[in-house]
Amino acid sequence: MQTTIYYSDGDAYLIEQVDMKGRRERKSRSSVILSILEEYFEREKRIGEILVDLGAVTPSKLAQGLDMQKKKFTDKLLGEVLLEQELVEKDALDRALMIQGRSRQD
Repeated sequence: MQTTIYYSDGDAYLIEQVDMKGRRERKSRSSVILSILEEYFEREKRIGEILVDLGAVTPSKLAQGLDMQKKKFTDKLLGEVLLEQELVEKDALDRALMIQGRSRQD
């Protein structure tokens, strides 16, 4: 998919910020913009919602994990339950936590 972004001279400062971030992280301008958008739209969501949005877990498997957390694993975080029960992949959970602005304790 291709997207064109139009910006004015007044937006040049923001584009320069995006370009600097891209150089630091060795990412393209479009990759940086997409990661910023992803963080913006997903940051306030719960981890399960983010995992569903990413396609890493189905709503029914999320419900299964929530039920297990509520009944059996009351002392564990949902991500830990989903991971231990093999309802989600480690990479997907790590990405969801990164989007949410947290990190998983190994």
